[in-house]
Amino acid sequence: MEPLYQYAWLIPVLPLVGAMLLGVGLISFNKFTNSLRKINAAVVITLMGGAMAYALALLWSQVQGTPAFSRSFEWAAAGDFQLTMGYVIDPLAAVMLVIVTTVAFLVMVYTDGYMAHDPGYVRFYAYLSLFGSSMLGLVISPNLVQVYIFWELVGMCSYLLIGFWYDRKAAADACQKAFVANRVGDFGLLLGMLGLYWATGSFDFGVMGDRLQELVASGVLWSGLAALFAILVFLGPVAKSAQFPLHVWLPDAMEGPTPISALIHAATMVAAGVFLIARMYPVFENIPIAMSTIAWTGAFTAFLGASIAMTQNDIKKGLAYSTISQLGYMVMAMGTGAYTAGLFHLMTHAYFKAMLFLGSGSVIHGMEEVVGHDPVLAQDMRLMGGLRKYMPLTSFSFLIGTLAISGIPPFAGFWSKDEILGFAFEINPALWLIGWLTAGITAFYMFRMYFMTFEGSFRGNETDIRAKIKSEFTADAESEEMLEPAFAPGAMNPAELDHDDHHSSEPHESPWTMTFPLLALSIPSIAIGLLGRPWHNDFEMFIHAPGETLAEVMEAAEHFELNEFLIMGGNSVGIALIGITLASLMYLRGKIDAGAIASKIKPLYQFSLKKWYFDEIYYSLFVVGLRRIARQMLEIDYRVVDGAVNFTGLVAVVSGQGLKYLESGRVQFYALIVFAAVLGFVVVSSLG
Repeated sequence: MEPLYQYAWLIPVLPLVGAMLLGVGLISFNKFTNSLRKINAAVVITLMGGAMAYALALLWSQVQGTPAFSRSFEWAAAGDFQLTMGYVIDPLAAVMLVIVTTVAFLVMVYTDGYMAHDPGYVRFYAYLSLFGSSMLGLVISPNLVQVYIFWELVGMCSYLLIGFWYDRKAAADACQKAFVANRVGDFGLLLGMLGLYWATGSFDFGVMGDRLQELVASGVLWSGLAALFAILVFLGPVAKSAQFPLHVWLPDAMEGPTPISALIHAATMVAAGVFLIARMYPVFENIPIAMSTIAWTGAFTAFLGASIAMTQNDIKKGLAYSTISQLGYMVMAMGTGAYTAGLFHLMTHAYFKAMLFLGSGSVIHGMEEVVGHDPVLAQDMRLMGGLRKYMPLTSFSFLIGTLAISGIPPFAGFWSKDEILGFAFEINPALWLIGWLTAGITAFYMFRMYFMTFEGSFRGNETDIRAKIKSEFTADAESEEMLEPAFAPGAMNPAELDHDDHHSSEPHESPWTMTFPLLALSIPSIAIGLLGRPWHNDFEMFIHAPGETLAEVMEAAEHFELNEFLIMGGNSVGIALIGITLASLMYLRGKIDAGAIASKIKPLYQFSLKKWYFDEIYYSLFVVGLRRIARQMLEIDYRVVDGAVNFTGLVAVVSGQGLKYLESGRVQFYALIVFAAVLGFVVVSSLG
């Protein structure tokens, strides 16, 4: 098995080769490269498929008990300072490699159908491949510096892909918003990295944790300073995994093409924050303040995202806030010490949320012709309904994902979410209560989404609903540029936009390149959760917290309490069923008028619909506030700094002009000045 690990570096290199080939082709032979659309796509997909096969082989090897493998080399050295680069393959890296490569491979297949007629088809594949390489490089990084390098590359790819349709103002603004929000978190991460290196003299995850614990225990390092370093590092995951208060960028990131929403903003990049917490766990676990901060940040974010998702009408925005909520679950798990449970939910969520996002893209693709290629109308669930009749494969996969995320057994989400809630209850019942309520809200908004989209009668041709949606969009638009019709989904031929007669009264199912990934992702969404069943948790035996041994894990597993599992699992399923029942009565059977309830609690409804007004608050505090400060600084610069400089120049000019009259060249005049000066000194001395 040694050669298998010696060449593991090929996994991130293979998609990088694809990105380089397409990038060089687009720069040097743009027209020719764009003409070979299908060939370029096939090359990139094949390379990612090769990386996926390699990742599966490594995972199988790790499952068979092969020890973790690490290889490094000296990258930079100066005196006592040494910086190494390399790669590590252990159970955590093996699982993450499989998650990233499988989801990326299926998303690339899906992209061929979704972006079929987009002019940037080849460029999109180049970005996809570059992102895949960056994320895979991050996963196998053995130290914090290398993680940071790939962390920034992943962020750059996210910027490029969110703003892929850069000629649309909304997309251009969204990628800038994502960039700025992530820079705030990454600056904290950088400060924390430097602080930990100053304290421990190492960037290695395990070494940092051990030395930091020794320094704090011996009193050499103040525990508050260690906590500060840990929380600064945590700011990186807060931004990347869209946790409060830096969560605001993720919903706007839905302006990018839907395949990106599935790959980056549901399954992989946003999970990088949780992955970093797992890698940094040796540091965090010995700092109670840091663990509490992580746990409560995750719990609040989980509730925040769910409370906003329940009123959203844009199908992608609803899924975006759902992603924020589920990431909150994972972060809360890490903060409570549920290391395995958090990673297990990361894995299950990656598959069913990627499927849900791809399903939303399939719905948008099916709705395009009906609504005249208007992305605003194509994504609004109020114009959908009854799509199960027209899109059976999409509706089936979407239902599987909805059941999984709602925590209904035996689907994948039940096992991972129930494990998190169980750990939370042991640590702090208040955290459990927040997670439990969030589980009920999750089931409600997800089945609201499913019923509005796939059940009932089709509403896509109702002109009054269209007019209402457009009027709301017009009222919310910040500029005239946002009101211009924009071509969003790339599956339609742009030439068709010029033909008013190219419309359909009914939606249609997506091509096989889009439905195949949906059906493929439905398999792990159903079955993969069984790996984490509590009476024989194979996932925990494979991946457990650093410092724990397999014997300790197996001993803990022997204490499985069936009654406790039935009570905790029954509670989580019960609250989910309540949410599903309410959604059914409101949006399927019509027994409860959701509009009447919204009008009675209008302030709360608007509070959720307007996303807790975070965008408005941040705009007032940071955008308007910083502009006001900038104007005041301009006044200070103009009146104080420039005034001082101008006054100095004026003094020089005036004194120079005055002194020139003293330079007459007459000796008698100079003698008079000397006499006057001496006389002045005498007078002053006599007065003293």
